[in-house]
Amino acid sequence: MQDLTTPFEILLVEDDPADAGLAKRALRDGRILCNVGHVRDGVEAMEYLRRQGPFAGAARPDLILLDLNMPRMDGREVLQELKADDELKTIPVVILTTSDVDRDVNASYLLGANSFITKPMDMDAFFDVVKSIEEYWFRVVRLPR
Repeated sequence: MQDLTTPFEILLVEDDPADAGLAKRALRDGRILCNVGHVRDGVEAMEYLRRQGPFAGAARPDLILLDLNMPRMDGREVLQELKADDELKTIPVVILTTSDVDRDVNASYLLGANSFITKPMDMDAFFDVVKSIEEYWFRVVRLPR
């Protein structure tokens, strides 16, 4: 069982402002205390994770929610770089994307993703999925801290 008195840190890597807003709202409305950092592409994600530039004070995330299709550096490239880094590779990564293509699912797992979730198009279903991610990763699973 995880310590639920200390907030969990989540890094949301999402370029779509509407999807990011929905995910943050669903996480905020959840029953688990968490802080959500948000970046808009893979370049910012790696800077955040390495605490560089404007992210020098960023907390190490307990979980990363990663979109695949983003500008500058996509989710596949982030996953590859993240899992090759000894300091970062233990952070669980949930792919949260609009893709439901088998090629993306298989490639994500080969690159080290811990889960692959296709974003539901229905807002209520999207909220349910985000809340279930939170419940699973912070209530059921024991995370490295």
